Amino acid sequence: MAASLLTSHMGYWLRYVSNHVSHAFARKLEGHEVTVAEWVVLRELFDGENIAPSRLAEKLGLTRGAISKLADRLIDKGLLAREDSRDDKRAHRLALTRKGKDLVPKLAALADRNDAEFFGDLTADERATVERVLKAIVERRGLKTIPVD
Repeated sequence: MAASLLTSHMGYWLRYVSNHVSHAFARKLEGHEVTVAEWVVLRELFDGENIAPSRLAEKLGLTRGAISKLADRLIDKGLLAREDSRDDKRAHRLALTRKGKDLVPKLAALADRNDAEFFGDLTADERATVERVLKAIVERRGLKTIPVD
């Protein structure tokens, strides 16, 4: 029985590129002692208001346990704070600290640079096509979980 080549699969090429893009970004973040998963949380909180951990988990497609662990690490780094809810004393919300708010634009610049390094050689049309196709796959498959690793 014949078997298709590994390189004949679209998933192989998507993973190949994705791994290289993600690894390069992770290396860039190391200088700020932040992981890719922590970056996702920080960036999600940057534009919004303080949010309950359960709501953040839902938005990112992560478990509450995963959000709790990420929040604990970010709190230990002084980038995130837990605030008591005004409405429910048993509940709390997550908020960026001043240090976290100051760091996000710097990390976003690293993300932009990483994108430029990997995709800057594409023409505007090629980039638009790749983005359109990937977004179509996400929509048609109903994908919801934000990649953090």
